[in-house]
Amino acid sequence: MTAVDFEPLSLAIPLREDPPGVFRVGRSRVLLELVILAFKQGETPEAIVQAYDTLTLPEVYAVVSHYLANPAPFERYLHDRDQAAADVRRRVETAQGERRNLRALVLGRAKAKGLLDDQAR
Repeated sequence: MTAVDFEPLSLAIPLREDPPGVFRVGRSRVLLELVILAFKQGETPEAIVQAYDTLTLPEVYAVVSHYLANPAPFERYLHDRDQAAADVRRRVETAQGERRNLRALVLGRAKAKGLLDDQAR
């Protein structure tokens, strides 16, 4: 029987924070939440790499294995990201104002500019 050298016994998680508070996998621009959510929806690491070709299989396996070993911080991070997205959505919707009758509004503006004939509805 031969001895196998398994050094290093600890694996670095290929995550980087860019911008602060947002984690990306490896050197890619792929967000951590995209990888974790794809895995939680049943995607294999191989399928995730096919979907995001800037990722490598070892990176995805490292992230997924760390998630499986200790899901609590990942779940907190996903919750925080969902909250931040909801806050942005609320701000955008507030800034845009009322959106009822949007089609009529757009058609009215186009007609006023002479972009539509009288038969357009």
